[in-house]
Amino acid sequence: MNKRRTISLISSMALVLSLFSCADGDSSSSAESQVEMQQACTSESFNFSTTTDGSARVRVDGGDFDVGGKKLWLNGCNAPWIKWNDFGGSFSFLEWSEHFKALHDNGVNCARVWISCNGEVGMDIDDEGNFTGATEQHWKDLAELFSIAEANQIYIMATVQSFDHYKDDKDVDDSKEKFSAWRKLIMDDAKTDAYINNYIVPLVQAFGKSDYFFSIDLCNEPDWIFENAECGNIEWERLSAFYGKAAAAIHANSDVLVTVGMGMPKYNSDSQRGNKISDGYLKSFIEDGSGYNKDMAFVDFYSTHWYPWEEGSGMGNPFKQTPDEFGIDTDRPIVIGECPGTPQGITLTEEYKAAYDLGYDGVLAWKSSGQNDGNGLIDDITPTTKAIWEEHEEEVFPLGYKAG
Repeated sequence: MNKRRTISLISSMALVLSLFSCADGDSSSSAESQVEMQQACTSESFNFSTTTDGSARVRVDGGDFDVGGKKLWLNGCNAPWIKWNDFGGSFSFLEWSEHFKALHDNGVNCARVWISCNGEVGMDIDDEGNFTGATEQHWKDLAELFSIAEANQIYIMATVQSFDHYKDDKDVDDSKEKFSAWRKLIMDDAKTDAYINNYIVPLVQAFGKSDYFFSIDLCNEPDWIFENAECGNIEWERLSAFYGKAAAAIHANSDVLVTVGMGMPKYNSDSQRGNKISDGYLKSFIEDGSGYNKDMAFVDFYSTHWYPWEEGSGMGNPFKQTPDEFGIDTDRPIVIGECPGTPQGITLTEEYKAAYDLGYDGVLAWKSSGQNDGNGLIDDITPTTKAIWEEHEEEVFPLGYKAG
């Protein structure tokens, strides 16, 4: 049997046994006791067997990523989903294993994965925005994802929300949508706290022991939640309050790094509309006695997205400008969290090389998996990641590349 499959199956079997032991009990239990049981299953009693020992953990050293005292450059891509809402839905161990092996074979060391695409699968949230946890299947699927990541030396940037959570999709049956529930959650402090305590904290407690759980991306492009009526036009004060509290909770419970995948530099720059995830802004929402440590309310790195229309709108171009010229604070690592995987005047390889030379700490092109949206797929991206790997091998795999 293939070694990767063996490792993943062992991890998954241990997880399943743990979950079954949690779920065991009197089937006539009250609804209240079932909720308590689920919360227990998603925290201390949840089990995930990692193959890592801390030596591959990514840390921040000034403005760089560091692994074992060596610089790490994120030669990455977005692998957001293979099938929309995989985790707790139609996750396929075989498909993800094959995909990550193909990425590893081409020098990819980091993948941004949407572990919840729009909050309609795998999340236990009622119509009023009361959040009680994630489903057992969601946790099982994540256990397999992280075991696959460990076997392929791929750091996971796990995106837990997107503007899609808040979007009223006119093409979808209203009875299946949860956008109204997520809007109610983000507008209510107690409901937001329940989401953090019943999902974000259990997530890092369960999987944060894996060195390859690199970071949590708290939201994909919240800019549109603020700007677009179809996403609720929710004020930054509500969004950033969640990001600040969630960051503090993650830092208090794990070594997992934190970021927010901003859609454009406009809201990630003091030289434009203000940095909505700056230390000062996030800390301003942590009140004394709230249960959150204000000193831990910060993002560890920035991961602004960029598409060509942004340059035309006066927001600059990271492949032509240094981070300072681009308007991003340079006191921590800066990653280009999304960019087209297809050529934009120059080749993708030239863009990755430019980002490296200009002082960015990684690039994750959109996207290697899922449907073809015109911005590229794996065959468009991997010639670039392979070229960067060959040119900067020691920074792409600081601990050495392990052939599969």
